[in-house]
Amino acid sequence: MSLDSLTLHHLIRELAPQLVDARVDRIHQPEKDEVHLHLRPKHLSGERFPGPIRLLLNAGSTSARLHLIQGSKPNPTSPPMFCMILRKHLEGARLLNIYQKDLDRIVILIFQNYNERGDLQEYHLTLEIMGKHSNLILINPLTGAVLDGIRRYSHALSRHREILPGRPYISPPTQQKTLPTDETTWIETLLSRTVLELPIVGALLKTFTGMSPELSRELAARAGLNEDTPLDHCGQIDLSRLYQTYAELLLHRDTTPMAPTLYYPANPKAHWSHVPSYTPSYADTLSVTQVTPTAFTFTPYTQYADHHPQRISTLNEALSLYYETRSLSNKKEASRGSLRRIVQDACAHTGKKISIYQDAIDKATQTLPAQKLGELLMANIYRIPPKATEITVDDYTQTDPAPQTDTPAGCQLTIPLDPQLTPVANAQLYYRRYNKAKAAIEKTRPLLETVQSEYAYLQSLLISIELAQTPQEMAEIHTELIEQKYIASKTSGHPKTSSETRKTSRKTANRQQLAAKTSGKTSASNAKPKTRSPKTPSTPPSRPHQYLSSTGHIIIVGRNNKQNDRMTWREAHSHDMWLHVKNIPGSHVIVPLNETEEFPDDATLLEAAALAIHFSQAAHSSHVPVDYTHVAQIKKPNAAKPGMVVYDRNWTLFLTPDPAVISTLLETEDRHPAP
Repeated sequence: MSLDSLTLHHLIRELAPQLVDARVDRIHQPEKDEVHLHLRPKHLSGERFPGPIRLLLNAGSTSARLHLIQGSKPNPTSPPMFCMILRKHLEGARLLNIYQKDLDRIVILIFQNYNERGDLQEYHLTLEIMGKHSNLILINPLTGAVLDGIRRYSHALSRHREILPGRPYISPPTQQKTLPTDETTWIETLLSRTVLELPIVGALLKTFTGMSPELSRELAARAGLNEDTPLDHCGQIDLSRLYQTYAELLLHRDTTPMAPTLYYPANPKAHWSHVPSYTPSYADTLSVTQVTPTAFTFTPYTQYADHHPQRISTLNEALSLYYETRSLSNKKEASRGSLRRIVQDACAHTGKKISIYQDAIDKATQTLPAQKLGELLMANIYRIPPKATEITVDDYTQTDPAPQTDTPAGCQLTIPLDPQLTPVANAQLYYRRYNKAKAAIEKTRPLLETVQSEYAYLQSLLISIELAQTPQEMAEIHTELIEQKYIASKTSGHPKTSSETRKTSRKTANRQQLAAKTSGKTSASNAKPKTRSPKTPSTPPSRPHQYLSSTGHIIIVGRNNKQNDRMTWREAHSHDMWLHVKNIPGSHVIVPLNETEEFPDDATLLEAAALAIHFSQAAHSSHVPVDYTHVAQIKKPNAAKPGMVVYDRNWTLFLTPDPAVISTLLETEDRHPAP
């Protein structure tokens, strides 16, 4: 959803009292298409001095907008050229006015500041919200020339106008739309300017000023019409109802009661009772269960009746929360996609190695019968004539039919021979083939087991990536990939070997001794104590999911491999119950027990098993085996990957999770007592 003309009108009405007469303190451009103006509002007599405010101006192709923000973004080391131009002309300036041009998505901010000659001069900062053609342009109104634009382009990209320093500013082309103020003219205009076969929404969008797809659908919804209904199917009463809704929202827009609302998808898994009111740091704690809003409106919209509404105190806060959460969601999905590609590439590489090793073992296995052929040749060595190319012998080595060839016992077997070799040499040749195949299997099988274990670990990483809900969890998976050498570290580089470390330490010691000899001895009292730089506070690790069973027991579910290790080896007690889907990548599940309890109740055990299936690769399967045992039985092999464990004493149950039970369990997250 984009910021339409009508919502922009109400937003400017809301922001103007705070912005007009404010002074520009600082200007930053943290992103390519985004500028932040740090403003100091005017002090009113009898009121406390208001704090500084930040006005965000975004000219991005998908999120062009303006609103106030309370947080900040990291700035580039060197400011872009457009930021420098804004600082030159607008720092210290006073904002005289902010208005919308003709109910279009064009906002003009009028500043007054001293020019290079020391005279007061106006500058116009124009934000054009036009999708992929959005722009932010600084204009000199005295000459009508463009001082600079956040996006520069020439006639090669736009035949209508150029946005280059020194070029005259030309407004975007008009769309030849109207804004009738009486019902008769409105209906005549609608019927005369559009094709009658066009749907209602398309006809409204094409004819009238200030229309957007969302607003057109809202007019149709309030008039009780289907948005896909062709215009020629509408009677006079239908058109009259359309005009009434049009007049209510557009013509009488200044008297429309404001009730800013965010709309979320109707999701039974969402914790709507826990969605808080707007706070600056709310977006930092969003998760999948607190879903990204679908739309924002200045007043409740009928078309979103099937969504979950959340009232916000101001329209500015609604926009801030909407775009902040959308940005966080986009970054999270981009990070998820990047991590997924890395792991999938590693899976493809590991899968090729598995195929190569398996083919080598299969090929060697087919050569193992060479031992029997050598033994049969040695038993029949006296029967082999010189220069023979083959010999047929009785296969007396089997008393039952051969499992591979289904050859009946005591049948004859023809063995190929090399005529250039003696009978003994032919037998030895078959022995060498057997020994070579046996050695290949013995050497390849451990390699195959290693890459199979790595492949299973990579599959568990894919599950963790798909289940990750917050940027913190994404960062933990990224760190895990760095530690496992799937991603190169930008800071540490290639690790040094022990010999390189010893050489470096010896060189350092030699330099210190040489420096001490050349500079003379320094007394211990004059030596300055070394000060350690303060350590950067580390981000606390994310916490696992915690749910409540139907009988009130806590069920803990890990979010990723590192967390699985932490909760299993550091936080769980030896008598706690541990669950995991059998031979399938997934999360560790812990059911805390008292020392006097050996097993949880049946309902808790089944619900914990259902959660183990839900947070695994078998989430959509049926009759899934789930192993459960006590934590004391879990062992971690040496040099094993994170999250990988072994156990030999366990019980197994087969379960097909009930979606209603899963939904009920997911709704209990964060409703348990704090540990």
